[in-house]
Amino acid sequence: MRHEPFADDALTRDAFLGGRLHIRQPRDGYRAGIDPVLLAAAIPAKPGETALELGCGAAPALCCLGIRVPGLTLVGLELQPGYADLARRNLAENGLSGTIHTGDVTDPPAGLRAITAHHVLINPPYFEPGTRSPAPDPGREIALAGPAPLPAWIDTAARRLRPGGTCTIVLRAERLPDALAALTARLGSVEALPLLPRARTAPRLVLLRARKGGRAAFRLHAGLILHEGDSHDRDGDDYAPAVAAVLRNGEALKFSP
Repeated sequence: MRHEPFADDALTRDAFLGGRLHIRQPRDGYRAGIDPVLLAAAIPAKPGETALELGCGAAPALCCLGIRVPGLTLVGLELQPGYADLARRNLAENGLSGTIHTGDVTDPPAGLRAITAHHVLINPPYFEPGTRSPAPDPGREIALAGPAPLPAWIDTAARRLRPGGTCTIVLRAERLPDALAALTARLGSVEALPLLPRARTAPRLVLLRARKGGRAAFRLHAGLILHEGDSHDRDGDDYAPAVAAVLRNGEALKFSP
């Protein structure tokens, strides 16, 4: 676990949303890919609402959401104090105001338990502890395979949501059964959007959304294809147009076209 703040020479400063946003990230710790960007783009938030991210890390998703939807109340919860400090710095350096709580999703601090959110977003650890070789950096390993079980994340989200509020999650496809079971038990109106690397490939990631008090039947949307073509073009940007609009222009990502 990362307790101490990161030194400046241990960080990189990386552009997101076509340069509208810059995030400081550890060179050797957990680094954000496109997952938190897509997660933030899928939140159906409106100005004046409260958005809470559980396990926010350095806050790339919160920052992307705050840039896209001005006027939100941004709140994060992060287990590792060093990453929580970095999240506060990233919010401030991008002209965003927000509150980052340090604590465990299984036992949130009192300040977080007092919050009622319109939206909760979660990019939980992708792996169960002990199912793979651990990452050499302890902070990165916590982010990839933290100790809290997936149902605990969803339980905390459900407790913090106001009636009608949404919970949106991005996670690996193999964890979909556990996530669906937990969401169905605590929330409703569950939707799934598979994220396909390319056409005719199996999804590696899935976006899920549920609503507190929702009664609609489960809905499986047509998969979103991330890249064009049959193979990676290392000399060009081969993101599909709808995905490029999210990553480069900060546009919203809808589950249905």
